[in-house]
Amino acid sequence: MAGRQRHRLLLENAEQLVLVCGRREPYLRRDGAHTLALLRAASLVVGLPPEGSHTLWSLSVCCRDGCIKAVGQADVIRNEFSEATFERIIDCSGKCVLPGLVDAHTHPVWAGDRVHEFAMKLAGASYMEIHQAGGGIHFTVEHTREATEAELLAGLQRRLGRMLRAGSTLVECKSGYGLDLHTELKMLRVIERARRSTDIGISSTYCGAHAVPRGKTAAEATDDIINNHLPKLKELKLSGEIHVNNIDVFCEKGVFDLESTRRILQAGKDIGLQINFHGDELHPMKSAELGAELGARAISHLEEVSDEGIVAMARAKCAAVLLPTTAYMLRLKQPQARKMLEEGVIVALGSDFNPNAYCFSMPMVMHLACVNMKMSMNEALAAATINAAYALGKSDTHGSLEVGKQGDLLIINSSRWEHLIYQFGGHDALINYVIVKGKVIYENERCEAMGSY
Repeated sequence: MAGRQRHRLLLENAEQLVLVCGRREPYLRRDGAHTLALLRAASLVVGLPPEGSHTLWSLSVCCRDGCIKAVGQADVIRNEFSEATFERIIDCSGKCVLPGLVDAHTHPVWAGDRVHEFAMKLAGASYMEIHQAGGGIHFTVEHTREATEAELLAGLQRRLGRMLRAGSTLVECKSGYGLDLHTELKMLRVIERARRSTDIGISSTYCGAHAVPRGKTAAEATDDIINNHLPKLKELKLSGEIHVNNIDVFCEKGVFDLESTRRILQAGKDIGLQINFHGDELHPMKSAELGAELGARAISHLEEVSDEGIVAMARAKCAAVLLPTTAYMLRLKQPQARKMLEEGVIVALGSDFNPNAYCFSMPMVMHLACVNMKMSMNEALAAATINAAYALGKSDTHGSLEVGKQGDLLIINSSRWEHLIYQFGGHDALINYVIVKGKVIYENERCEAMGSY
């Protein structure tokens, strides 16, 4: 029966098939993050309807809902499915197949250009010095408020396209460069329009507490968010006009203190948003302890996290979204990735793409995590796939190549998957195909011309 059905895509003869997980693990930590599930000389089938039969470790992605059905060796796949039933067959000889990468922290909706601030940072100015001088977030807020929705959408679509070509198939997208209700909602509508019109997966985050608006105190901004922003957000969510997944606050000295952060996050949780916030970046704020107490799904940055906060996050299964680009560009000390891993924290990675940390590439983020944060390549890949998906509440559908999950895949032009991390900045000529829901979204012809690495 399976042989008579029409399937979308067959990937065969891959040198390596990196499953990441093989037992439906929602995340990987400690030894699990160090040893990934991997098959050699495997093949993939993409396109079998869910009622079709499958064998153990055979992989397919459904034409109807894009879900993985089976993973296995080429001869097993060939015996189970008729070649004539596939719309497309890709010969992956000498290549590797991996899950699509997940970017767990980005700020991709904005207008304006802050390249001048990079020169200031190189000259020695700190992040907060630039912020207090009217630059940083406030500079971007001014330009984002002036931009039209169409302008913001065009910019977001271009950035998402670059992320996709660098291997990201699921991206967290924040608001936060509005700070007033009108502009924050404009940004969230832009994210919603992109979610509906682009192939890349999006997890939407309301980040109205990204900075204290000019002319307001932190207490006034907190009251405005709780009394005005969040009720309107709840109304728009219930009407289906926008879908928002997460709530974020920049918990930092001189921005939102611990008590203001607590109030905003709890109010967001009360309307059904997942807590996923900035904490312990520039100063130790006890953000990790607060997040664990509130049941946060994830906390980002954590360069200044306390030992007690690390233990609390491990116990609460609260993911640490580490951002090696931020520490690199701002010349901060690196997050304690090794200590977190040893204590059992679920470590995820994000690019922190924003005007201050202009990086689209999760392969480069993984490289920096290995070199600067002393993560192994296996740990970095787990952090950029299953654990990043967990940080977004999506690890039941994303982050690994397992039966029933969404068919988001990368094919890289190398016989070893580690080249995706090893080749710093080489992903543009290494990623051969990006596939979302079993559909080829990006095909890089340069890979075939340049040969295998």
